[in-house]
Amino acid sequence: MEIAGTEVARIGLGTNRLTSTPENHAFLREAIDAGLGLIDTAHVYTSGDSERAVGEGLSPKPENVVVATKGGYGGGATPEVLRAQIDQSLESLRADTIDLYYLHRIDPETPLEDSLGVIAEYRDAGKIQEIGISAVTVDQIEAARELVPIAAVQNHYNLGERGHDDEVDYCEENGIVFVPYYPVKGDAPPALAEIARSRNASPEQIALAWLLRRSPAILPIPGTLSIEHLRENLAALDIELSDGEYEALT
Repeated sequence: MEIAGTEVARIGLGTNRLTSTPENHAFLREAIDAGLGLIDTAHVYTSGDSERAVGEGLSPKPENVVVATKGGYGGGATPEVLRAQIDQSLESLRADTIDLYYLHRIDPETPLEDSLGVIAEYRDAGKIQEIGISAVTVDQIEAARELVPIAAVQNHYNLGERGHDDEVDYCEENGIVFVPYYPVKGDAPPALAEIARSRNASPEQIALAWLLRRSPAILPIPGTLSIEHLRENLAALDIELSDGEYEALT
């Protein structure tokens, strides 16, 4: 799958628990050696330490790796807030350009054109390559696309949390990457454990395989701090569910 002009594996890494330690720096480098292509972080993750971990662990960033980050969560998404957060993200990531930058949440107190306008300013200045948006409906994606090209949408979606089926389909139809967060958490149908046993796989691997089968637009970002667990997640790329298995899960 291509994102920010780079071909990456269709399973990435979420880093909402990542801190900047020598062990985690080594983990990130091992993850890339294992085939990881997309690292997803955010200004608010571990109070900024997640971004610093990525910057310190991967400086200079390998060309075959896409780093995505986000701003505008919690404290609003005014132009002033976003400018400060983007500048901080660039510094923490040790980057001249952020590959993919999401508006983390639409701010009900700030016009969408103001929030996305600031991100577009940084894109036009060469400091952001592509723009994404998170926790949104189809109507909000369409509103955003009237202002800027949207490369990726990140919503809560998994086998047991199907509230964004319409957004998945919309992204597939419009060539937008759909990035489910919490891709393996939540309730699951009884068939999950049975299929996992029959395939000698973990339930998490089957849940990821279901997402990959659900739509070619999907690129899940399960979080982990374990290289063994990350390799297990990437191994789900090789699991092709049968029609019967997919229907039983769906």
